[in-house]
Amino acid sequence: MKVRMASEKDIKRIHELLLQVAMVHHRGRPDLFKCGQRKYTDGQLAGILKDKSRPVFAAVDENDCLQGYAFCIFQQHTGDNILTDIKTLYIDDLCVDETKRGMHIGKTLYHAVLDFAKKHGCYNVTLNVWSCNESAMKFYQSCGLKPQKVGMEVIL
Repeated sequence: MKVRMASEKDIKRIHELLLQVAMVHHRGRPDLFKCGQRKYTDGQLAGILKDKSRPVFAAVDENDCLQGYAFCIFQQHTGDNILTDIKTLYIDDLCVDETKRGMHIGKTLYHAVLDFAKKHGCYNVTLNVWSCNESAMKFYQSCGLKPQKVGMEVIL
């Protein structure tokens, strides 16, 4: 498995994996997530893939077929009244094809993100995970991530 930056040739496959993620979220929280909807249009996705502030990593097999991705966003709070001026690489979305899980593709992607963040002077790497996605929670904990903050809700 090799990790490279995603490109427009990966859009079709990215949409397929985004749908897998959408269904995990829909099954866990159907009150919040619609069934079978696209997260991005082709145009939005093409724009993201060209945006240097939003790197997208692609884990590809020997045939250069995308088997997993990590959407990231650089964040920095310059001049904030209370937050320090650190550079963060936020993982907005990480997915491995459900038929390829358990093959260490996710860890390979995650380590590629860490290496990239270090090379770009980031202080940390952060992400959010829905509490209904227990397998993702376990995966991230196995990678050494710890809770930074907790979102809470009450449904009315």
